[in-house]
Amino acid sequence: MATGVETSVLVFAVSLLVGGFGIHVGSKFALKSREFSYAVVTALFGALAWALVELLFSRVGVGGLLSSVVAFLVWTWVIRSRYEIGWIRATVLALGAWLGAVFALLVLAVVGVGDLDALGVPGV
Repeated sequence: MATGVETSVLVFAVSLLVGGFGIHVGSKFALKSREFSYAVVTALFGALAWALVELLFSRVGVGGLLSSVVAFLVWTWVIRSRYEIGWIRATVLALGAWLGAVFALLVLAVVGVGDLDALGVPGV
Protein backbone atom coordinates (compact mmCIF):
# COMPACT_ATOMS: atom_id res chain seq x y z
CA MET A 1 0.00 0.00 0.00
CA ALA A 2 1.34 3.40 -0.99
CA THR A 3 1.94 6.06 1.65
CA GLY A 4 0.83 9.66 1.27
CA VAL A 5 4.36 10.69 0.30
CA GLU A 6 4.67 7.94 -2.31
CA THR A 7 1.29 8.86 -3.76
CA SER A 8 2.25 12.54 -3.86
CA VAL A 9 5.53 11.78 -5.62
CA LEU A 10 3.74 9.55 -8.14
CA VAL A 11 1.07 12.18 -8.85
CA PHE A 12 3.79 14.85 -9.21
CA ALA A 13 5.80 12.68 -11.62
CA VAL A 14 2.81 11.73 -13.78
CA SER A 15 1.53 15.31 -13.80
CA LEU A 16 4.97 16.56 -14.83
CA LEU A 17 5.15 13.98 -17.63
CA VAL A 18 1.67 14.96 -18.84
CA GLY A 19 2.72 18.63 -18.80
CA GLY A 20 5.91 17.75 -20.66
CA PHE A 21 3.86 15.76 -23.19
CA GLY A 22 1.65 18.79 -23.73
CA ILE A 23 4.61 21.07 -24.33
CA HIS A 24 6.21 18.46 -26.59
CA VAL A 25 3.02 18.27 -28.67
CA GLY A 26 2.86 22.05 -28.77
CA SER A 27 6.46 22.23 -29.97
CA LYS A 28 5.55 19.98 -32.89
CA PHE A 29 3.02 22.60 -34.01
CA ALA A 30 5.19 25.66 -33.47
CA LEU A 31 8.69 24.58 -34.50
CA LYS A 32 11.06 21.74 -35.07
CA SER A 33 10.54 19.68 -31.98
CA ARG A 34 13.22 19.06 -29.41
CA GLU A 35 13.41 15.96 -27.29
CA PHE A 36 10.69 15.01 -24.83
CA SER A 37 13.06 15.47 -21.88
CA TYR A 38 13.57 19.11 -22.93
CA ALA A 39 9.79 19.61 -22.84
CA VAL A 40 9.56 18.03 -19.36
CA VAL A 41 12.22 20.40 -18.00
CA THR A 42 10.40 23.30 -19.69
CA ALA A 43 7.18 22.14 -18.00
CA LEU A 44 8.95 22.14 -14.63
CA PHE A 45 10.33 25.66 -15.16
CA GLY A 46 6.92 26.83 -16.37
CA ALA A 47 5.19 25.36 -13.33
CA LEU A 48 7.67 27.04 -11.00
CA ALA A 49 7.24 30.39 -12.76
CA TRP A 50 3.45 30.09 -12.67
CA ALA A 51 3.49 29.21 -8.96
CA LEU A 52 5.83 32.11 -8.18
CA VAL A 53 3.59 34.62 -9.94
CA GLU A 54 0.50 33.24 -8.19
CA LEU A 55 2.31 33.39 -4.83
CA LEU A 56 3.48 36.98 -5.36
CA PHE A 57 0.04 38.13 -6.44
CA SER A 58 -1.65 36.39 -3.51
CA ARG A 59 0.83 38.03 -1.09
CA VAL A 60 -0.23 41.50 -2.25
CA GLY A 61 -3.90 40.54 -2.27
CA VAL A 62 -4.39 40.51 -6.04
CA GLY A 63 -5.77 37.37 -7.55
CA GLY A 64 -8.25 36.12 -10.05
CA LEU A 65 -8.08 37.00 -13.71
CA LEU A 66 -5.21 39.51 -13.46
CA SER A 67 -2.86 37.08 -11.74
CA SER A 68 -3.83 34.32 -14.19
CA VAL A 69 -3.13 36.54 -17.21
CA VAL A 70 0.24 37.64 -15.83
CA ALA A 71 1.10 34.04 -14.94
CA PHE A 72 0.17 32.92 -18.48
CA LEU A 73 2.44 35.61 -19.95
CA VAL A 74 5.31 34.54 -17.68
CA TRP A 75 4.69 30.88 -18.59
CA THR A 76 4.74 31.80 -22.30
CA TRP A 77 7.96 33.77 -21.70
CA VAL A 78 9.52 30.61 -20.17
CA ILE A 79 8.56 28.67 -23.31
CA ARG A 80 9.82 31.51 -25.52
CA SER A 81 13.14 31.61 -23.68
CA ARG A 82 13.69 27.84 -23.56
CA TYR A 83 12.88 27.31 -27.24
CA GLU A 84 14.47 30.60 -28.40
CA ILE A 85 11.42 31.65 -30.43
CA GLY A 86 9.27 34.75 -30.78
CA TRP A 87 6.07 35.56 -28.93
CA ILE A 88 3.75 34.35 -31.69
CA ARG A 89 5.39 30.94 -31.96
CA ALA A 90 5.56 30.69 -28.17
CA THR A 91 1.83 31.40 -27.97
CA VAL A 92 1.11 28.76 -30.63
CA LEU A 93 3.30 26.33 -28.69
CA ALA A 94 1.46 27.20 -25.46
CA LEU A 95 -1.93 26.56 -27.08
CA GLY A 96 -0.67 23.29 -28.53
CA ALA A 97 0.70 22.35 -25.11
CA TRP A 98 -2.66 22.98 -23.55
CA LEU A 99 -4.47 20.86 -26.16
CA GLY A 100 -1.90 18.07 -25.86
CA ALA A 101 -2.22 18.00 -22.07
CA VAL A 102 -6.02 17.97 -22.25
CA PHE A 103 -5.85 15.03 -24.67
CA ALA A 104 -3.40 13.12 -22.46
CA LEU A 105 -5.54 13.66 -19.36
CA LEU A 106 -8.64 12.57 -21.29
CA VAL A 107 -6.93 9.35 -22.34
CA LEU A 108 -5.75 8.74 -18.76
CA ALA A 109 -9.29 9.31 -17.48
CA VAL A 110 -10.68 6.82 -20.01
CA VAL A 111 -8.28 4.12 -18.78
CA GLY A 112 -9.19 4.86 -15.17
CA VAL A 113 -6.41 7.18 -14.06
CA GLY A 114 -8.19 10.37 -13.08
CA ASP A 115 -7.66 13.26 -10.69
CA LEU A 116 -4.38 14.37 -12.28
CA ASP A 117 -3.22 17.77 -13.44
CA ALA A 118 -0.75 18.65 -16.13
CA LEU A 119 2.09 20.22 -14.17
CA GLY A 120 3.66 22.95 -16.26
CA VAL A 121 0.54 23.56 -18.36
CA PRO A 122 -1.77 26.14 -16.79
CA GLY A 123 -5.49 25.60 -16.60
CA VAL A 124 -5.32 21.85 -17.13
